[in-house]
Amino acid sequence: MTAPNQQQRARLSLSTIRLSLLLLTSFLFGLAICSAFFTYHYAHEHLSSALDDAPLSTLKGRGGGIGGGVHGVSSVRGAASVVSSNYELASSSSSSSSSSLLAGLRILATIASYDFMQLPHLEEVLDGFQDLCYAGSMVDLVIYTTVVVRFVRCVDLLCWSESLIVQVIGLQFPEVSFNFYSFMLIYFIRHRHHLLRQYPVALIDMLNDRMRCNNPSPTSGMTVTLQLKPPSVRLHLVDFHRTLFYDRIDQYDLFIYTEDDIRVSPKTVASYLYETRRVQKLLEGTKDKDPSDYNVGIVRYEYNFPENVVITDKTRHATENVTRVYWEHLGKPIFEKAVDKVDDEVLSQYYISMHLHHQGMYLATRELLKAWKVRPNCKFDEVRNRPGKGSQPSEGTQRVWMSSQMLYGGRHCGVKQLLPVENFGQLTVLHLPNKNYRRVGKQGRLGGSDNAPKNEFSDGTEVFQQSSPDLLRALELHVEMKRQFPDLKTSNVGGERYVGVRMVDTDIDLRGYAKNHREAAERRLEAYREYVARGGYMVEEDLAIDIDSWRILS
Repeated sequence: MTAPNQQQRARLSLSTIRLSLLLLTSFLFGLAICSAFFTYHYAHEHLSSALDDAPLSTLKGRGGGIGGGVHGVSSVRGAASVVSSNYELASSSSSSSSSSLLAGLRILATIASYDFMQLPHLEEVLDGFQDLCYAGSMVDLVIYTTVVVRFVRCVDLLCWSESLIVQVIGLQFPEVSFNFYSFMLIYFIRHRHHLLRQYPVALIDMLNDRMRCNNPSPTSGMTVTLQLKPPSVRLHLVDFHRTLFYDRIDQYDLFIYTEDDIRVSPKTVASYLYETRRVQKLLEGTKDKDPSDYNVGIVRYEYNFPENVVITDKTRHATENVTRVYWEHLGKPIFEKAVDKVDDEVLSQYYISMHLHHQGMYLATRELLKAWKVRPNCKFDEVRNRPGKGSQPSEGTQRVWMSSQMLYGGRHCGVKQLLPVENFGQLTVLHLPNKNYRRVGKQGRLGGSDNAPKNEFSDGTEVFQQSSPDLLRALELHVEMKRQFPDLKTSNVGGERYVGVRMVDTDIDLRGYAKNHREAAERRLEAYREYVARGGYMVEEDLAIDIDSWRILS
């Protein structure tokens, strides 16, 4: 073979190799792009099923918002839809060795919020959990809510007829039991004259802006999920958190259940963790006591403002003697009627218990929840009705049962409530309505005898004096800011991916409501889905909300 032919063959071989490598590289590159494309869409469109066992949290690096991306609420199933976290979860041991009690702490918190009537208090509660994020914790918050209007006046003949029939039964046949009369009245009010209300997009958008946690720490963050429940669950709204806790037991360090009017702060959580570890340390080496026999408790307080005075500039001197009061804990002498000493040689030097252990909330570590699950006579993981028959509870309502009595009751779990003597004030929390102290000493209430003044109730016909219409309301300002700065949507925190409050409506059945109410609710749900699909910014239709009547669907 001549030299020129050999050189030509060599050039052809090199060209063939280069071409083959180019084709192979192009094929692999295309395969990578296709894989990334399908992986992305699968992960987002099948989020609820693919990540059923993942934590609720998202990492700050994934957009810095409140929650994970959602493409349509109706596809989400279960107590709370989940989004995965792409950071390595810190172990309990590493958390305990941190310089901060709250840094890197994984918290699953739940709130029972029945309707819009306590929305002002709920806003304050949300602020407290956001403070935990800024203190360095990863907070996943699930709000169980029914969102119903309590009463709508009759506006049609059928409505009036139904109400009249019920009232006639009560007036003409006094031998008919009060329970039956109440049941009938509640039935007609609940099924004929209640409106189902959903959170409007403007409110969700305001919460997204307000609740965004901008802590740059990679182990801090916050998600918020609204789990809508039908009004038929009534007081059993408080039950749902327990199943969620045990389903996610290995994914969090601390679990918090609370009502929507108790403000939990970083101080509350840090103090609980400090005292819990202190109890563990004190019990080391004891043979007949285990840390799971105890739990650090909470005491709620209010301020005893004068009952007959509205505080204004002219009456502010009326607060001269106002102080915090623990209205649920009465009796003198205090250490016989209100407070109990702890029956343990070691712990009695540092801790006390309240005679009445109702808290309205509780905190528990992962280890405690696991121990209470197998504790004799406890079964803390099993949701069940409060003791009693029918409408006559023997140990408090379902709300009291789930928050306190099941855990601390001597005939049930029998866990001993502990409150530190030296740090007592750090484990007290404000009951935001600040109204329960007013009923102490009234007939049928704490401290009230048969001769005590009656506890007066409103009948729903009162006309309240409203504040000045010139006051700038939060939602009003929020909507106007978004209208004046429309370009901010291009710098949305999550880009085109929604990272805000998740609203899960899969347990709601609108078929039992009047057609116009059902259609109005569906419009709001659809508006929310479109808001999510856009990446979380409002359009003109969302901005055109009636600030004065948004809480009622029409």
